[in-house]
Amino acid sequence: MLLSELIQRRDKIRNLMFKEGIDAALICCNVNLIYTVGQVVSGYLYLPLHQPAQLFVKRPSTLHGELIHPIRKPEQLPELIQQCELPMPKRLMLEGDELAYSEYQRLAACFPETEVVPCGTKLIRQARSIKTSFEIETFRRSGRLHEAAYSHIPTLYREGMTDVELSIEIERQMRLAGCLGIFRVFGQSMEIFMGSVLAGDNAQEASPYDFALGGKGVDSSIPGGACGRPLQKGESLMVDLGGNFYGYLCDMSRVYSIGTLPQKAYDAHQLCLDIQQEIAGAAKPGVACEALYELAINRINQAGFADCFMGTTQQAKFIGHGIGLEINEAPVLAPRIKQELEPGMVFALEPKIVIPGVGPVGIENSWVVTSEGVEKLTNAPETIIDLLA
Repeated sequence: MLLSELIQRRDKIRNLMFKEGIDAALICCNVNLIYTVGQVVSGYLYLPLHQPAQLFVKRPSTLHGELIHPIRKPEQLPELIQQCELPMPKRLMLEGDELAYSEYQRLAACFPETEVVPCGTKLIRQARSIKTSFEIETFRRSGRLHEAAYSHIPTLYREGMTDVELSIEIERQMRLAGCLGIFRVFGQSMEIFMGSVLAGDNAQEASPYDFALGGKGVDSSIPGGACGRPLQKGESLMVDLGGNFYGYLCDMSRVYSIGTLPQKAYDAHQLCLDIQQEIAGAAKPGVACEALYELAINRINQAGFADCFMGTTQQAKFIGHGIGLEINEAPVLAPRIKQELEPGMVFALEPKIVIPGVGPVGIENSWVVTSEGVEKLTNAPETIIDLLA
């Protein structure tokens, strides 16, 4: 990754630090290191407000450069900072929402004369919510690979398959297309594999995770997604596998059927497409997230699908979420979220309905906010595709 891109990202963080009166940051969590360094390292990026960033690395030991320094333990940080001829920070921010308590305390203790504040996670996530031109182009490239992998799905179905067996075949296509296979989620209690394939009434299963739809999963230790049930005629299935091809997580859901579905399912699917279109037309810089959520809820209430929108037994209270290096970034299209859209934000929009006895329908695409509106990043066909046709 070009140094100019990394400097642009670091400067976004610095601008937020300046507003908070913070004169240095210590960054050591993987996702934030990818954002600011371009790769995962075991170590610390020291980001002063007005001087060049310094990288203190434990592993890999093969990294070298003018601003890269070896380190064995965090207690060496003050001495190494002074060796770099940098002043000790008066106010230092750490990633308070991500570091383990013991690690946070250990790092804070290294700077006894410094005011240590825990707002690093919040500020860095805020900086990450506005993507650079490089990041947006990365999403476009990911979207094309995501679409190509999904194009194979109709050829993968075989009669008698379970949802897990089909999921494995789709996951294989994703990996062959270049998907990295790991999906990072913000929050210690949030976990995900490659996404989910939800068929029939498994889409009604409640999940402990804050996902749009849950699924039982194959084991209670990973309660989400396909559960091993045979795919049956007259049911729908939703493929929602994340497209992590370059470290950035595209999100796209498409619906398939095993034969013909009841008309109610097609009507509900079309309603979700209409909601997507309406929100895409309304979304632009300055529009509040909650306003877009209300657009969807009003359409759903008018159409009589309120009891099965975004789930049945447990309903998600959002219709979209920011994406990036993690699958759940800002902004969130949800009630009471007054944050306004800004150019460079990238989000997944996912109006979905579950029809009891049939399964899930709806749509999910990734979008980038432009200066005038939004651009769709995932463009696979959006109609329900019959796998028996």
